[in-house]
Amino acid sequence: MQAGAQTTAQGAEESRLPGFPDVITADCPARNIMEHVVSRWGVLVLLALLEGTMRFSALRRRIGGVSEKMLAQTLQTLERDGLVLREAKPVIPPHVEYSLTPLGEQAALRVRPLAIWANDSVAAVTAAREGYDEARA
Repeated sequence: MQAGAQTTAQGAEESRLPGFPDVITADCPARNIMEHVVSRWGVLVLLALLEGTMRFSALRRRIGGVSEKMLAQTLQTLERDGLVLREAKPVIPPHVEYSLTPLGEQAALRVRPLAIWANDSVAAVTAAREGYDEARA
């Protein structure tokens, strides 16, 4: 067995230990939560709300490129999962604010390092893509 294959096999064994979620399997309940948190818009909503409470329009401006429909669906999903708090103020016109729950803040603090890594790795990923494309041209 190669060293890399052994490490992979050891990792697979470790992931099957009691109490360690095996999110790779289809029936793992944590998998659905991960899909919401690290979805295209979910991670961006969490990161934006890590900056503080925002109204819908401010959140939409902060997250470039998200449609009103997708932002509304993402907020509803994250609210259902207990990660986002939607607070409707009893004023006219209606005033709704979104913020992170303690659970949402935990999730946001965990995806922030991934966002930092992605930003720091743009040059390396771009070079890898160019190398890949050149090799196949």
